[in-house]
Amino acid sequence: MVALLWGPVRRPIEVRPGSAVATLTAALRQAQAGDTIIVHAGTYREPPIIVDRSVTILGEGRPVFDGGGAHEIVEIRADDVTLHGLVLQNVGVSYTEDRAAIRIDGARRCRVEDNELDNAFFGIYAARVDGCRIAGNVVRGTGQRQSGNANAIHLYSTRNVVVLHNTVSGHRDGIYLEFSRHARIEGNQSSANTRYGLHFMFSDSCDYRDNDFRDNVSGVAVMYSHAVTMVDNAFSGSHGPASYGLLLKELRDSRLIGNRFRDNTVGLYIEGTDRLTAADNEFVDCGWGIKLMANADDDSFEHNRFTGNSFDVTTNSRATRARFHGNYWDRYTGYDLDRDGYGDVPFRPVRLFGLAVEQHPAALLLARSFFMDLLDTAERVLPILTPEALSDDRPLMRWPR
Repeated sequence: MVALLWGPVRRPIEVRPGSAVATLTAALRQAQAGDTIIVHAGTYREPPIIVDRSVTILGEGRPVFDGGGAHEIVEIRADDVTLHGLVLQNVGVSYTEDRAAIRIDGARRCRVEDNELDNAFFGIYAARVDGCRIAGNVVRGTGQRQSGNANAIHLYSTRNVVVLHNTVSGHRDGIYLEFSRHARIEGNQSSANTRYGLHFMFSDSCDYRDNDFRDNVSGVAVMYSHAVTMVDNAFSGSHGPASYGLLLKELRDSRLIGNRFRDNTVGLYIEGTDRLTAADNEFVDCGWGIKLMANADDDSFEHNRFTGNSFDVTTNSRATRARFHGNYWDRYTGYDLDRDGYGDVPFRPVRLFGLAVEQHPAALLLARSFFMDLLDTAERVLPILTPEALSDDRPLMRWPR
């Protein structure tokens, strides 16, 4: 009765090397919307594969699609497409087109999950899409110079995209967003990329949390955006004169909560960023914990930990308008007579030597000298050159374990 009312249930279309349906392109020609295509193990070399109908493509036994270095491999143009369990490799460098192993263009509700991408110029490139999910993929670039690698996951003009639990490495930028709104970037590992682990521009109302950004050349950059939430991420191992764990530039009304900055030349660099709330973050073993430029306005730092940094906070002006309250500083030598857990005298985190290094970088050679320690001590007793307003009025005596 069910068959009479609704018609027969269509069987999956199966792709096998040497069979009647030997390529994914051939399977797509006979597929209808809603069909499932199962691609069995083997190596497939096809012209660019255009997915122009709503199908589910499942790899069984990790089938390999080899682009041969000459062209893109898969382009998704239809809504409600799922691509799962494939290995895609060898998409060559092009200086005239953005070649990708997987391109999603103008589609909605697509799912790209549990795929492996190796040696692709761009890994996954999504443009003008809405409601898509990119999850559980492994994207490996060559780790060579920036011009030989584009971005592992690239989002352009997207809405409501989820990028979840991917592992990306060896590309120019691990994850790149531009003109995208309401994206959720969660649980990803982005490491050893030749520029940024995450590069984020003109993308409002986005949320990234619980990501691990490690050993990227320049760290992470979030720029020209507002209403961005950054929670429980780890930033580590970015070293060099222009490197930082996290750069915030021209950002508005955003939150930085519970993040961990460890072993970076600069943990957090803030420029032109207004109304930032930074709380419960840890800055450990960095050259500079925070570099806070004078054009940042009305930023708040509360209950953060500063331990083992050469400089906890530095700035380029005495007129810095930021508030520090209730943070833990391992250099604080004050006292707590009323036993409430907070120091009874304020702590001024900006060292005179830090200001000297900002203006004359070569002065860093004097970092361990007795003379600079003496100047820092004198400046704390009678602040003349360091920003008097930039102080923590209630420093924590102990960081909770």
